[in-house]
Amino acid sequence: MSSNSVFQRLYTGEGGVDFIGRSRLWYWITAALMVISIAAIGIRGFDLSIDFEGGTKLNMPAAELVVEEVEETFIEATGVTPEITQIVGAGDSRTLEINSERLTTAQVDSAREAIYEEFQPLDSSGTPSPDAIGDSTVSESWGSTITQRMLIALGVFLALVFLYIAFRLEREMAAAAMLSIVVDGVLIAGIYALFGLEVSPASVIGLLTVLSFSIYDTVIVFDKVRENTEGYLGSRRATYAEEANLAVNQTVMRSISTSVIAALPIIALMIVAVWLMGVGTLKDLALIQLIGVIEGIFSSLFLATPLLVTLVNRRKDTKKHNAEVAAYRAGGDNGEEPVDAAATPAETPRTVTGPAEAPATGASWRPDRR
Repeated sequence: MSSNSVFQRLYTGEGGVDFIGRSRLWYWITAALMVISIAAIGIRGFDLSIDFEGGTKLNMPAAELVVEEVEETFIEATGVTPEITQIVGAGDSRTLEINSERLTTAQVDSAREAIYEEFQPLDSSGTPSPDAIGDSTVSESWGSTITQRMLIALGVFLALVFLYIAFRLEREMAAAAMLSIVVDGVLIAGIYALFGLEVSPASVIGLLTVLSFSIYDTVIVFDKVRENTEGYLGSRRATYAEEANLAVNQTVMRSISTSVIAALPIIALMIVAVWLMGVGTLKDLALIQLIGVIEGIFSSLFLATPLLVTLVNRRKDTKKHNAEVAAYRAGGDNGEEPVDAAATPAETPRTVTGPAEAPATGASWRPDRR
C-alpha cells in the first residue's frame, strides 16, 4: 500500500474521502432504506413477544424431542394452535419453547400433563419429572403497560439528548443528531419488521443502548467539526463544508475502530449465551445491539454530518461566506486573506497562492491542511 493511498490517509487522519460532497448520494440511499423500512412496518408489522401481546409460554429440555410431535400433543391437550414452537440453544442446553395465546390454568395443567406422559422430559438431575416443564403467562394489560413505558422512556431519552447536544455543542448539531437518531430508529425497526425478528423488552433495552452508542459516535465527530470550524467566518481559507468534511476524515478510523471493538463482545455474547446456553433474553439483547452498531456506523459517518452541513449552509452568514470563498479563489479580490476575528495579536494574515481549489460548497481534503 502506497503512502498516498486513501486508507493510509484515513488512518493518519489526513483525509481521503469526500463525504460531504456526496451528500445527495447518502440522502438518496437513506430515503430508499426509509421507504423500505416504513413499508415493512406498515405491511408486515412487528412480531411482538408475549411480554407485549400477552400469552403463555411452555419450555422444557429439548433432548431428543421432535418439535412437530410436541406441538401436536399441545394442540390435542389444549385445543389451541401455538404461535411458534421452536428449539433454542445448542448441546445439552437446548430448550424447546411453545408460545401461544393466553391459556387458562386448566389448559396449562392439561398441556403439561399430556406432554409429560407422552415424552417424559428430564429435570436437572436427569430424572423424568413434570417439573421439567416450565410455564409462564403474561396478561395483555401488562403487555400494554410495558409498551407505554417503553414509548415514554424513548421520548425522555430523545429530549435529553437534544438538550445536551444543543447546550454542549450547537443548535444545528442537535437538530442533525436528532434527525439521524430518528433514521436509526426507523431503520432498525424496519429490519425487525422485514425479517420477522421478535420484539421483546430486551430488544427495547438494546435499542436504547445502540441509540446511545450512535449519539456518542456522532458527538465525537461533531466535536471535531466544531473545532475545525471555529472562527471560519473570519477566514476565506475554506468553507464550513470543507472543514466539516476534514473533521469526518479525521475521525472516521476512530469511529470504525470503536464500532468493531463494540461488536466483538456482542458477537461473543451471541455465541456463548445463545448458541451454547440458549438464553433467549440475551439473544434478543445481543441481536439488536449488533444490528444497531453496524447501522450506527452509517448514521454517524454518512448522515449526521451531511445533515449538519445542509442546515448550516442555509444560514445567511454561511451563504455569504461561501460566496466570499468562491470569489477569493476565483481571484476576484486583491489576493489577501482577511485576519480571523478570533486570531491573537501574534497571528498575521496568510496569503494563499496557487491554482483554484474545489467549489465553495464542495469538500476539500488537502492532507496538509491540519
